[in-house]
Amino acid sequence: MSTERILHVLDQQIETLAREIEPIGHVSASQARFDVALFSTKGTRLRDYLAEIKMNLQKLNQEVVEKRSAQVAFIAERLVAQITAMQRELATQTLRKTHQTPERKSHDNYTRLAETQQFERRLIAMIEDRETTLGQLATFADQQRVQKELAALEGRLMRCRQALAKIERQIERQEKGF
Repeated sequence: MSTERILHVLDQQIETLAREIEPIGHVSASQARFDVALFSTKGTRLRDYLAEIKMNLQKLNQEVVEKRSAQVAFIAERLVAQITAMQRELATQTLRKTHQTPERKSHDNYTRLAETQQFERRLIAMIEDRETTLGQLATFADQQRVQKELAALEGRLMRCRQALAKIERQIERQEKGF
């Protein structure tokens, strides 16, 4: 596939994201939505992250024009990861809306368990993604960067699993009537 074609496909994907984000892009979340290793944006709205994606596409186009292949590869990889993360986030919006209903006054242990299990699955997917990427990287600096990301994700996964164990103990105590 030619470089121009790849850029065109990325541009189309970003435009599709922009259309999907428009109705909910202004809504703020209580915390950052993505890992700082993926997005440098500190905002909590989807449109903030979309702006960073668009800026990275502009950088990519500029690097292609200047024929800097190493930078093109790095920015393209980051851009694809950002687009994928944003698509996953959009896919979970319907779940988030159902969890934000007024009936959900008490945040019960079963809901926390399901949410934490979902978070664990996403972390595992991100780790597998990075491990695959690590095997494909050519430069030592890129390998080090991805290894640091992996270490951070593995730390988060460990804490997530500790939280799962704690929630499971709480459910067990709850079911026994303690």
